[in-house]
Amino acid sequence: MAGNEWINGYLEAILSTGASNIEEQKPAPVTLKDGGHFNPTKYFVEEVVASVDESDLYRTWIKVVATRNTRERSSRLENMCWRIWHLTRKKKQLEWEEGQRQTQRRLEREQGRRDAAEDMSEDLSEMEKGDILMEMVQSNETSKKTFQRQVSSLEVWSDDKKEKKLYIVLISLHGLVRGENMELGRDSDTGGQIKYVVELARALAKMPGVYRVDLFTRQISSPEIDWSYGEPTEMLTAGQDDDDCVGESSGAYIIRIPFGPREKYLRKELLWPYIREFVDGALAHILNMSKVLSEQIGGGQPVWPYVIHGHYADAGDSAALLSGALNVPMVLTGHSLGRNKLEQLLKHRQSMEDINSTYKMMRRIEAEELSLDAAELVITSTKQEIEEQWGLYDGFDVKLEKVLRARARRGVDCHGRFMPRMAVIPPGMDFSNVVTQEDGPEVDGDLAQLTSSSEGNSPKTMPPIWSEVMRFFTNPHKPMILALSRPDPKKNIITLLKAFGESRPLRELANLTLIMGNRDDIDEMSSGNASVLTTVLKIIDKYDLYGQVAYPKHHKQADVPEIYRFAAKTRAAAHGLPMVATKNGGPVDIHRALNNGLLVDPHDQQAIANALLKLLSDKSMWQECRKNGLKNIHLFSWPEHCRTYLTRVAACRMRHPQWQTSTPGDDIPAEESFNDSLKDVQDMSLRLSIDGDLAGFSGGHDMQDQVKRVLMSRMKKLDHGSNDNDGGNKLQDNAVGKYPLLRRRRMLIVIALDSYKSTGLPDKNMIKIVQSIMKAAQLDPHNAKISGFVLSTAMPMSEAVDFLKSGNIRAKDFDALICSSGSEVYYPCTPTEDGKLVPDMDYCAHIDYRWGYEGLKNTISKLMNTSEVEGKKSSSSPIVEELKSSNSHCISYKIKDPSKVRKVDDLRQKLRMRGLRCHPMYCRRSTCMQVVPLLASRAQALSQGSYHREDVVQDGSPNVAEINEATENNIASALKQLSQAGPM
Repeated sequence: MAGNEWINGYLEAILSTGASNIEEQKPAPVTLKDGGHFNPTKYFVEEVVASVDESDLYRTWIKVVATRNTRERSSRLENMCWRIWHLTRKKKQLEWEEGQRQTQRRLEREQGRRDAAEDMSEDLSEMEKGDILMEMVQSNETSKKTFQRQVSSLEVWSDDKKEKKLYIVLISLHGLVRGENMELGRDSDTGGQIKYVVELARALAKMPGVYRVDLFTRQISSPEIDWSYGEPTEMLTAGQDDDDCVGESSGAYIIRIPFGPREKYLRKELLWPYIREFVDGALAHILNMSKVLSEQIGGGQPVWPYVIHGHYADAGDSAALLSGALNVPMVLTGHSLGRNKLEQLLKHRQSMEDINSTYKMMRRIEAEELSLDAAELVITSTKQEIEEQWGLYDGFDVKLEKVLRARARRGVDCHGRFMPRMAVIPPGMDFSNVVTQEDGPEVDGDLAQLTSSSEGNSPKTMPPIWSEVMRFFTNPHKPMILALSRPDPKKNIITLLKAFGESRPLRELANLTLIMGNRDDIDEMSSGNASVLTTVLKIIDKYDLYGQVAYPKHHKQADVPEIYRFAAKTRAAAHGLPMVATKNGGPVDIHRALNNGLLVDPHDQQAIANALLKLLSDKSMWQECRKNGLKNIHLFSWPEHCRTYLTRVAACRMRHPQWQTSTPGDDIPAEESFNDSLKDVQDMSLRLSIDGDLAGFSGGHDMQDQVKRVLMSRMKKLDHGSNDNDGGNKLQDNAVGKYPLLRRRRMLIVIALDSYKSTGLPDKNMIKIVQSIMKAAQLDPHNAKISGFVLSTAMPMSEAVDFLKSGNIRAKDFDALICSSGSEVYYPCTPTEDGKLVPDMDYCAHIDYRWGYEGLKNTISKLMNTSEVEGKKSSSSPIVEELKSSNSHCISYKIKDPSKVRKVDDLRQKLRMRGLRCHPMYCRRSTCMQVVPLLASRAQALSQGSYHREDVVQDGSPNVAEINEATENNIASALKQLSQAGPM
């Protein structure tokens, strides 16, 4: 124990104080003094093992105390000292690493701002620079304005918008979502967010100018949950009572999309692998709804969503994909954020591996970053959320956002840089059940009249939830302190209960009601919720709070207004009543607007008790807070929320699908200009190969692994069909729209094959695999006319055509070529042998969104030529632009020195910090780096063509399922034969 004697001394001193003292001191806040005397127990816990989970250590501690054998006791004590030493060193190491990380991140963000300012400064006059500086200095002033004036510079949404007929899409994927009898508090996924999105959908559908609102969630058919969560559609509210607006499809609806295992309810951390499956299903619904609405309100033209609004990270990820596919604005609400939670977990000394394994935290954070890339608008509840939570993300910087906004307002070029706009819109509340009244016996807390048998107020007519709460109380007539939240550790229920239990004046003056969700058996709850409830029961027993604390097991959503009303009649804290709330986060803004209570440190137990006592004992203060709350509460009503919401959304840059209108100068009707070859192919999620990880198709590689690298999309039966005039089996192969020879297909085989040599050139086996796939797919005579091929590759178009020619394959044998990692799409145009191809100009216009070509080239050059460690310019660049492989939507670089290039995640982070949104990737066996627009990818390019218009298929065609099976068998057989032939 050399060098650790000081730990041994502290342990000996601690043991001399007795285990009972240790047990008594653990729950209480640690201080160095106890009654004026030095307390070694507290000092040791505070200075050595503070903030470390010492539960295992504590159990060992007890064993040491109980050990009678001196030698064994000494041995255990020594082992325990080493464990404490290790924990202490680990704590210091983690603190140092976190400090380094924060410092590096701060320096990188500051460098990003300087780089952005340097690139954009040449376009600004001195006066404009001064205006931007002044705006940044005055950034805090906006927080002092009331919610009514937040949109003063915008045209406020009003009743004169009735002529609009908007279709709005909301997404909330996880939890159990239904309109009635919400099971709030059932688990950590079924909480306030569920209630918020359902009420938002209802409220928006009642706003002037809104025709339909769809709330997308997950469809689950499981015996573990109620059957209603398996219903595909649920009406929340019918359309407005207006002849111009009412239609059979108007109103608000819950749309349940099946994705993931239908028979199993999954917590949100397990849904990530199925996001793309949801997007495919949601896209199909939106396309069908656009056709339905076109007949009802669109005058024959498709009606696309006015906005797609994602709630939480998983829905944000989905909304980004849907928004990108449809080219309509996206709005995001985080509800809770991954980076903020990660920091909290790291402070509790959990390892990154454990955190990521449990919470899938890195996947969640990247989804939030992607959502920031795609969102036009981010809605938050508080200003603090913007600065202290979203400010942790690479994709948002408060100062840079103000600069870019000022430039955009003046019409000055931002060189492709973008930051989403943040808007503080407090959550709405339903006040339909609130009955304001003058002060009287009920308001003063006299429940005698309510519980008597007087007319209209007999016990038989009392709401059932009142009786359920009152049965806990010895004296139900005392004022009630009400806390309503699920039993989540972060909701701080335990601190409130301790404050109540340790304050005798508070216990004598009031009762405490804890509405903590719904439960049947604590043992069946999640570990976090079960832990909170178990602790609640222990504290009630410890302080003997029986008869003073109510904690009912069940309540319905419809009971919540009655719970508030019951609290109000006992002179407590809701529905115009005073509040005691945290001085951090949302309550700060609410209190600024309402001035209806007191704000405290949520971790200061004594401050909570004092604030509650002050409100309950000072009648004049209570009345003043109540009066203020009722006067300004309309600021938080749902109509006010929706009015501000629609005002903010209307200020977004409106986008529409490019294929809605024909090409300028083209007299072909818009609906006939769509790509016919790739239409309505459902669920075509393309699994992309990572070229940098591919080895050549030669040498000692297992051919089964080689076959797995042939990534083909699944072939799906098309949903729509119509009869051919002559009733035959022929498929139309005629000219359609502005792409004359696009063929109508029953299925598509997508060949996403990339295998390259170490030089970056195509491997010799690659063309033979393409030949084998095409030949095998056509062995079935039924497939000759009804199956088509799409080639998806990282090669540019010219190189892809030469590659095909090397195997005597004509480019026109493909229905489409997706080239340069999804930055360009080409279709065959003429039947000539020269293989002439035409680009999809609609797709080009679509992916131009937030694409800063020159700004990206300049920034990437600076980043790649700067040393990561020293921050100095490098003598030679590790990359060089490859002009022959670049195009207007793809910047291609040749890798000269792989050891000096940045990792993709690092490069993407630094570009995001500078406001640049794109997809960088290494490809062609890591010999090439390509940077493509945010909305471009090989999967996205395939999706773009898959829903341009409804397909026309013929009755009498061979069974598609049989064709698929036969084709897949043929392809598998051909590839097997190819593998047996060995290297070529």
